[in-house]
Parts: sequence; C-alpha cells; structure tokens
Amino acid sequence: MDSRLTEPGGAVRRRRECADCGERFTTYERAEEPSVTVVKRDGRRERFDRQKLLRGLARAAGGRPVSEDQLEGLATSIAAAVRRGGSEVRADQVGDLAERGLARFDPVAAIQFASVYRNLADLDELDAVVQRFKEERFPGRDQLALADDTVPSAPRRNIGRSPQTRPKQRRTHVRQP
Repeated sequence: MDSRLTEPGGAVRRRRECADCGERFTTYERAEEPSVTVVKRDGRRERFDRQKLLRGLARAAGGRPVSEDQLEGLATSIAAAVRRGGSEVRADQVGDLAERGLARFDPVAAIQFASVYRNLADLDELDAVVQRFKEERFPGRDQLALADDTVPSAPRRNIGRSPQTRPKQRRTHVRQP
C-alpha cells in the first residue's frame, strides 16, 4: 500500500493489507548489515549489539541533560565506525568511542560511563579520569571532532601549501614599448 523511509539510512516502513482478512498492518524492513564480532578483554567473543551499546549509554546518561535523540545518534555513529573497522573490533575501542562521544554532550555522563567501563577501583583512579577530562579538549555539541589535534584556523597554519614552498614575491609589470 505505502512505503516510506523512517530515517536516512534507516528502515523502510511499509503499510500492508492482508489478502485474506483485509486487516492492515505495518512492517519495518532494514537491510542486513555485516556481522561484527566484539573481542572482550578476557578473550571472549560476542556479536556487536547496538541495543546493548545504547542501553549502556542511557544508563550512564541517566539523570543528566542528554536527550534520547543524542544517545540514538551517538549509538548510530559508533555502530557505523565499528562496521567501517572490519569484521572484528576490540571492546576497548567501542568503549573509547562511547566515552568520547558522551563527553561531547556531557562530561559527567562520560565520567559515569568511564567508572563502569574502566572498572575504577578507588577514588584515585576516579580522580585521574576527572583530571583527564579537564585537560582534554573535546569538540562542542555542534562541532565535528578533528582527526588530530591541529587547529585549522591557527594563525601560522598554511592550508593548501607545501611546507617547502614560499609565497612568491609580487612582481611589478614592465611596460612594453
């Protein structure tokens, strides 16, 4: 009867009608994505589960000013990054992505996540995590993270120039006879 995309890259929502009884119902169709295996710290392997990741993010952000849409977006971006990495990913890589992603929205939620993910044993370890979050620069909510720590708009930055080349001196025109 009717087909629509629910979200970019998401499921296709279809309204259908049963040929026998005439009852209408909705189905959601999603492309099957490649399977990714997460390698745990103890060597165990389990299939990557976006819903499990989302539950962990929601638990860490509980009571904090982080919306469900932000958590959904973060889980989607982590899942995409994990799939781009190949068929296997280490659990600590997923945890680091989640921790850094939460820090963009709310550092306190990221610290709550880190306390479980890093299995902090005492206040000294917690203090070390807090200090790291204070010292590291995280992109704001409306900013993209840079791959490295360069600042593209730094005054001495030469965008598009090779370090070996120097700007040419401007020449004056010679009058033609």
